[in-house]
Amino acid sequence: MSFYKKLSPLYNLAILYFIVSFVLRTVLFFHPITQSTFTFIESLKIYTLGLFSDFFVFVIASVFLWLYLIFISNSKYNKPWGYIILAAFVSLLIYTASGKSIFDEYGGALPKIVTIFVGLKTFLFGLFLFIPKYRDKIRFWLFTFVIFLYVLIILQNGLSEFFFWNEFGVKYNFIAVNYLIYTNEVIGNIMQSYPVIQLFSGLFLITAAITFFIVKRSKNYLQEIPSISEKIKISGIYIALFTMSLFAVPNLSKTENSRNMFVNELQSNGLYKFYLAFQNNKLDYYKFYKTIPNQKAFAILKQQMPSISGKNTLQNISNDSLETRKNVVLITIESLSADFMKMYGNKQNITPFLDSLAQKSLIFTNTYAAGNRTVRGLEAVTLCLPPTAGESVVKREDNKNKFSTGSVFLQKGYNVKFMYGGDAFFDNMQDFFTGNGYQIIDKSNFSENEITFSNVWGVCDEDMYNKAIKVMNAEAKENKPFFNHIMTVSNHRPFTYPNNKIDIPGNIKSRDGGVKYTDYALSQFFKQAEKQPWYKNTVFVIVADHCASSAGKTELPLDKYRIPAFIYTPGNQPEKCDKLMSQIDLMPTLFGLLHFDYESKFFGQDVLKPDYKPRALIATYQDLGLIKDNVLTIISPKQQIKQFALRHNEKAGIAPEFQIHYDEIPMKSENKTLVNQTISYYQSASYLLKEKEYQFKDLTSKNAKLYAKVR
Repeated sequence: MSFYKKLSPLYNLAILYFIVSFVLRTVLFFHPITQSTFTFIESLKIYTLGLFSDFFVFVIASVFLWLYLIFISNSKYNKPWGYIILAAFVSLLIYTASGKSIFDEYGGALPKIVTIFVGLKTFLFGLFLFIPKYRDKIRFWLFTFVIFLYVLIILQNGLSEFFFWNEFGVKYNFIAVNYLIYTNEVIGNIMQSYPVIQLFSGLFLITAAITFFIVKRSKNYLQEIPSISEKIKISGIYIALFTMSLFAVPNLSKTENSRNMFVNELQSNGLYKFYLAFQNNKLDYYKFYKTIPNQKAFAILKQQMPSISGKNTLQNISNDSLETRKNVVLITIESLSADFMKMYGNKQNITPFLDSLAQKSLIFTNTYAAGNRTVRGLEAVTLCLPPTAGESVVKREDNKNKFSTGSVFLQKGYNVKFMYGGDAFFDNMQDFFTGNGYQIIDKSNFSENEITFSNVWGVCDEDMYNKAIKVMNAEAKENKPFFNHIMTVSNHRPFTYPNNKIDIPGNIKSRDGGVKYTDYALSQFFKQAEKQPWYKNTVFVIVADHCASSAGKTELPLDKYRIPAFIYTPGNQPEKCDKLMSQIDLMPTLFGLLHFDYESKFFGQDVLKPDYKPRALIATYQDLGLIKDNVLTIISPKQQIKQFALRHNEKAGIAPEFQIHYDEIPMKSENKTLVNQTISYYQSASYLLKEKEYQFKDLTSKNAKLYAKVR
């Protein structure tokens, strides 16, 4: 067998991929949604550079096939190596099935998936080892299965790219990534929108036929397994191409620079676009959403925020009273849904401390989270702006030097810190907070004797709070007020925490246990804080980052965004604010309570002021909502607009201000005023971020110099 034929599994699949890509590109080229004509040069660019992109992407994507092929051999089953390898597989299987492996820390289906995979590998290796006469037949069917998977993925991707283009007129973007996040909703939509059974039946039949053809042309690889020297040559060629591809693919994407969007999209490779969507998480508001002229958007926004003018949100916040430079501790609690607390109807008594603290605080009974992930909650309380389409600003490249709660405190001479019990590198928190003037305290700052318990997310909340007390004791000696933002981690899957702290064992991994331990740890923090000299001069702000779940019957189920929020000031009388408000309003309200005078760019408002107009802003990555006047307005990609009349679905035994369940009734006629207000919030926020008008440096030169000095 010639050396060329020993590359047959790779080049036969490559030919299939090129054919599918060419056909797909041609179909999209003439698709009705592709409302453009192309010059000869543009057409040549689409097909030529597109082919090069496809080639290099295939090389990268075939890495698993290469690994599978080079490990095919008979020599590894010879004594004693066969038994040594089998023993290693058995040991690994015992470890993964023990329930105490590193994969179990992640919870969910991952431990089972890993155990099943290792179990299959162990079983198959045993078959090859102990039944050598069936080795060739088993190997043939495994080889066929691997080829089948690659063929299926190639065809399935082509089909998916077609339907995505059919919907949006572009290759994969962040919406495609979002489809992986909201699996239930997406699968339901696909089942209702397309003849799934017929499509997949046809897909499997075609896949089987193509697999038969490729296996027939490639089975010589199994009949004469390459020698070690030949595998080295194959690997050398592949590694060289793989290395070249890593440089070529991103550079080819830079040639997608035509003024004609369709040229760029048709030239691009869908799989690489999907990868970029994961990396960049961008969803251009102006490209996918209903828009109005920017001037009009800001004019409508001015009706909600009368002190702004022009195409910005710059406003002077002034108070008649003397500023109060108290310390501030902001605690964002992981996944704390409102309905975990007693006042919202929970009867399991899993938040006894928070329930008691709320009775001593200024409580905001009608608060909504901006999103359904931690980075959205952090964005909301730090930047106080609406949750714009795509990924949170926290995870974007352009996430530094923003106008933030930290920048306001820095102007007032505060020490500013972000404290997190895990690795702040996760979710780009370190880059975001350090880029906005915060000092980071995370797991890397803990000594061994400061950690009593940890899991995959970091140290337990008690350890984090103990560390916070030490840090604040040191800060108090500096004769400067401090602002410390603490993010908790314990109320997160796998819900493990120290045993013998609450009446729910930490090793049973229950959500109720995670909530109750989080509450217990917070009570221990306050017990310690009360003993410190800085305690009575400190304001504590407590709010959830988001709810425990976001799934519901509607795009934006309101009960899945309702969160507890309150401000506790030792010695103050308890108060209650029942106004509808957003998570982005909490810190501007605190600044009002402290009587701060400052220049602001915040969309968030002081809800205690008489001119505040109640509303809340809630969103997923693509559905952007405004709650106002008992109507939920949702704007979505493809310029879609939906409106729902909100009617309380009241639960017995719960006070009216703590009722969180609504029936969302589709409206027959559109409320144009609310639609335009929704667009104005999200379009103006997107505009300011895109034009870099939400930067701290754009304020007065005095403030900018102060910020630079602190950093």
